[in-house]
Amino acid sequence: MKAIVYGKYGPPEVLSLAEIDKPTPKADEVLIGVRATTVNRTDTGFRQAEYFAVRVVGGFFRPRRKILGSEFAGVVEAVGARVTKFRPGDRVFGLHTLKFGAHAEYVCVREGGSIAEMPVGFTFEQAAAVCDGLMLAKTYVRSDTFKQGTSVLINGATGSIGSAAVQLAKYYGSEVTATCKTSAVELVKSLGADKVIDYTKDDFTQLDRTFDVVLDSVGKSSFFKCRRLLKPRGVYFSSELGPYWQNPLLALITPWLGGRKVGFPIPTDSQTDILFFKKMIEEGKYQAVIDRTYPLAQVIEATRYVETGEKTGNVVLTVS
Repeated sequence: MKAIVYGKYGPPEVLSLAEIDKPTPKADEVLIGVRATTVNRTDTGFRQAEYFAVRVVGGFFRPRRKILGSEFAGVVEAVGARVTKFRPGDRVFGLHTLKFGAHAEYVCVREGGSIAEMPVGFTFEQAAAVCDGLMLAKTYVRSDTFKQGTSVLINGATGSIGSAAVQLAKYYGSEVTATCKTSAVELVKSLGADKVIDYTKDDFTQLDRTFDVVLDSVGKSSFFKCRRLLKPRGVYFSSELGPYWQNPLLALITPWLGGRKVGFPIPTDSQTDILFFKKMIEEGKYQAVIDRTYPLAQVIEATRYVETGEKTGNVVLTVS
């Protein structure tokens, strides 16, 4: 089968198209013929190994897993002997977080993993552009925090995380203020934001109001810049470690101080999550946001575009 492989950490050019053996599903796995996948921040982060934690998980000197791609949508081609939930021909979507492998014509996924049948009416490209952003968004936007009337400011509402967070917060009944560039204002409104701030014209940190939650979905601000925006017991979340890796440390310290605090939860995903995402879509409460689509062989160009930081929503790779 064809796959995008890499044997060392580095820039996009370490990626190459290669012919490798087609995987065989284990007894509890399904073999998926991948039709679409994405290039996302998880992929680029593991390819660059910018943070030491990536090397701890993925290999100190070189990557243990040679194929990236954490999101997939495709067709079940074969099933293992103990599989009962899926059968050949099923259209499925989901995540293969940390195990990757979706930048290829085929990938094996556990039957009990983060996989479900595709939402009715969705294309493979749309289905591939759902799970990573929503999974990361639900790390911060949870039903026990984002309730009816909760006020939230989302910085960077046009990335895969931000666009998902806007929709998820509205699903739970929150009042959403979001920031984006000029060209995306109407898109962010269409996702459900109650108020949209054009960050090219206004500095959101100077707003004359406070929020229950501030979510910096692009990690370009900081707790100390946003502290004045938080209500007395408000919470600041960021998708990044922050300057000098301050966010994990502040998440340990600030809850003990009894006031405004930093939250830094660890992302997780499960089949229950994917089924919930499917439910949102089929209820008409979620739309996939796709910026550009590239064929698998153009993964380097797709990756370069993702790393400009200018993408809106998701960048999809189509697989024959």
